[in-house]
Amino acid sequence: MKIVFQGDSITDAGRDKRNYHDMGNGYPKYASALIAEAFPNVEFEFINMGISGNRTCQLFDRLYTDAIAFEPDIISILIGINDIWHRHGAGRIETTDEQVATNYRAILERLKKQTHAKIVMLSPFLLDNEEKEAWRPELERLLPIIRSLADEFADIYVPLDKLFEEALKTQPEPKFYSADGVHPNANGAEFIGKHYFDAIAPLLKSGV
Repeated sequence: MKIVFQGDSITDAGRDKRNYHDMGNGYPKYASALIAEAFPNVEFEFINMGISGNRTCQLFDRLYTDAIAFEPDIISILIGINDIWHRHGAGRIETTDEQVATNYRAILERLKKQTHAKIVMLSPFLLDNEEKEAWRPELERLLPIIRSLADEFADIYVPLDKLFEEALKTQPEPKFYSADGVHPNANGAEFIGKHYFDAIAPLLKSGV
């Protein structure tokens, strides 16, 4: 069974780009380990094609070579925070919410038409960071758009924003999962990996 992880730096997480089987240090590392351990009789091929800094338009541009061509059984997508980040960075690339929605819809439509893959969508999130609080209203606008697309296209949706929000209510250290509010540390990556596994396990038990 072939599982492809797609997205930005949260998925990339320092992977060796010469070897797409390298999971890097992010959530694919933890998710793939949990999956392999739980289903020892299934032959899995885990592929990480996340690229740091990517926005939705860039993922669409490389979708064939970095996703469709692998003929995945399952594809996981975590993308969107960079579309917001670039509105605030030095380059000031303005991608409207409508453009993000159009890009993401185009990605999902291609996956539906050109693969047989089950689609797992994970929501973007923003954790505690004073410098990025200006992003929060924009993310709050984007999340319902992504959730609506997930309802239409995805087989599984993992609401990381809500899961982190609940976890931080009982976590006394606000930066326990991420120092900069965007990139998970080992705690954050393991947290995502565990929730990813919990969400996908019923699908795997059914044999996809």
